[in-house]
Amino acid sequence: MSTKAAQPATVPSPCINVCRMDAATGWCEGCLRTLDEIATWSGLSDAQKLAVWQALAQRRAEVAARAAHRGEAA
Repeated sequence: MSTKAAQPATVPSPCINVCRMDAATGWCEGCLRTLDEIATWSGLSDAQKLAVWQALAQRRAEVAARAAHRGEAA
């Protein structure tokens, strides 16, 4: 009998266990993903996951710019 070990995810989840949705942006306050991105994450291809990571980088920059505009730390 052969047992296969589960393959590790090649693209890690951005989840940091701070799971609160921001009503204004529709993004999780912890990882900045949308509900759709969170719900479909495990079924996404590596290329799709990398595209989400790219979107998250843009969102982080947007959040930082908003905070700077308000004189807050991001």
